[in-house]
Amino acid sequence: MAKQYFVYMLASDVGGTLYVGITSDLLGRAFVHREHIVDGFTKRYRVDRLVWFEVHEEPRAPIQREKQIKKWNRAWKIRLIEESNPNWDDLYPRLSP
Repeated sequence: MAKQYFVYMLASDVGGTLYVGITSDLLGRAFVHREHIVDGFTKRYRVDRLVWFEVHEEPRAPIQREKQIKKWNRAWKIRLIEESNPNWDDLYPRLSP
């Protein structure tokens, strides 16, 4: 199986504070955010709900996509989330094996 890369968004709550990131280990990275293991923005603002992600097959694409999304205004980010996750459900439990 080819390595996968992810662009993801976390939220503090429905309509709350947003965080955009990239990783090659979405399950592990989401766990770190959920458990507030690392000091920083997501721990300080309790941004720990995985509300959106997309998968990429090569490493450069998610970097470009993350930069693109970070430049977007908040309404565009919310629309992206709500297109696939209108209730802002935490998607983390669906990733767990």
